[in-house]
Amino acid sequence: MDLSSRVAIVTGSGQGIGRAIALKLAEVGAIVVVNDIGETAQGVAEEIRAMNRQSLAILADVSLSPDVARLVDETIDTYGKVDILVNNAGITRDQLILRMSDEDWDRVLNVNLKSVFLCTRAVLRHMIKQRWGRIISIASIVGVTGNPGQANYASAKAGIIGFTRTIAREVASRGITANAIAPGFIDTEMTQRLDEKRRQELMRHIPLGYLGSPRDVAEAVAFLASEEARYITGQVLNVDGGMAGAWL
Repeated sequence: MDLSSRVAIVTGSGQGIGRAIALKLAEVGAIVVVNDIGETAQGVAEEIRAMNRQSLAILADVSLSPDVARLVDETIDTYGKVDILVNNAGITRDQLILRMSDEDWDRVLNVNLKSVFLCTRAVLRHMIKQRWGRIISIASIVGVTGNPGQANYASAKAGIIGFTRTIAREVASRGITANAIAPGFIDTEMTQRLDEKRRQELMRHIPLGYLGSPRDVAEAVAFLASEEARYITGQVLNVDGGMAGAWL
């Protein structure tokens, strides 16, 4: 895979899966715009520059339309184009439905789903003109299977899948592909907070018998961003150790 000269925006890439995606895209040659709401974005951009790759950190809340406009405009002003968008930003506010507040529902839907709409709409204006682009959105296996205590998160991730399939059909004639990746349980700070009993319970649902790594997701993103995946669009790639097949 060779993404030399391609410009990528990766939202929520200051840590975890997003950081791994940003580093992997840089590794295969892309210019990477690292986006997050905190200063960790600058640290990832510095890691990329240490690889002798170009990178820019832009702090922006991608659930807000003005921030998204600034993110994309600054990318275009600096690099002249945007070729790849990875919609990765996401949060959790887990609670059983009867205890879930309006605020917890709205915040998760805004960060996890509305951001995908806002960022995709903003970059498509540029991708359509250049007749090339890759939209890759990070969904979740929870958006396929559901999960108790995550009605907000599962709804947002299921929404990403429907959004991706729709956008793929809308922009295919312009040389733009849109795909989603549905990670299973990945070894990140979020899963590391689980107690051992819960972790072992999860393991029983993973045929491969271990948690995935952020790098596993990043490798899939790099493939879908590449020319090798030029004939793949409107798809959902489960990176889950066989979990979806075991549950469904």
